[in-house]
Amino acid sequence: MEKTVYELRDVCKSFRMPGGEIPVLRQLSLRVERGEWVALVGRSGCGKTTLLQLLGGLDRPNSGSILLEGEDLARLSSARLTELRRTRIGFIFQSYHLFPELTSLENAVLPALHWGQDRDEATKRAREWLVRFGLKERLDHRPRELSGGEQQRVAIARALINDPDVILADEPTGNLDRKAAEGIVRILNDVRAEHPKTLVMVTHDTDLAHRADRVLDLSAQQGK
Repeated sequence: MEKTVYELRDVCKSFRMPGGEIPVLRQLSLRVERGEWVALVGRSGCGKTTLLQLLGGLDRPNSGSILLEGEDLARLSSARLTELRRTRIGFIFQSYHLFPELTSLENAVLPALHWGQDRDEATKRAREWLVRFGLKERLDHRPRELSGGEQQRVAIARALINDPDVILADEPTGNLDRKAAEGIVRILNDVRAEHPKTLVMVTHDTDLAHRADRVLDLSAQQGK
């Protein structure tokens, strides 16, 4: 049975710039169901990354509501938002954001250790994810010793370390060649097939977008 994970009602977001207020999202309403893969597409500047940040509680709308299973992210305290990001949401970025001085294993396990989880148990989980993603021989390698595809696999393992319900991905294949990108897509699909995780992904890749359960063109949604 489907259950709504996100429900957005009349969300508006603008940014104040020296030349005045720049509207990015206008009266946006949508629902995302549990286990659904939604691809966010549209021209640059239409609000894709902004929407992802709002869904992750990294920013707040100017008006409207963003319900994560009934909790309005726009009204929660910073402490509660932090708790939700720790327990419910995993982030994957285009640029990997790995610490250059840490190994693959250390990068993957870092969020769990940051939140005070048991080191041995967290390290075991991180190792299992990395081995599953084909990085058994790369556990002790640092980012500079990895290919782009390998770095992104480490970043995915890091995003999954706390077993989030929701994965928010901002152009996760944007810096990769076609072969590496296909590998990342297979990993994400395999994870979703085994676990009821919801995936919201920003992408400019038309082929990748049409593999999603639903494509949301924010350019059209916003009337731009």
